[in-house]
Amino acid sequence: MSDLATALGLVLVIEGVTLALFPGMLRRLAETLAALPDTAQRAGGLAAAGIGLLLVWLVRG
Repeated sequence: MSDLATALGLVLVIEGVTLALFPGMLRRLAETLAALPDTAQRAGGLAAAGIGLLLVWLVRG
């Protein structure tokens, strides 16, 4: 359970630092994502989840 809390904390740190340093870029990224069709967003989400899972498996394995 502590690994999950650590992972969520790291996500918040990374997102917070990104928002603090690059607010304009993040706004443009959100606008670009809103213009993408649902299928492209799903494909990107699945790809990101797969890469994350592979990374965790490699680090923990």
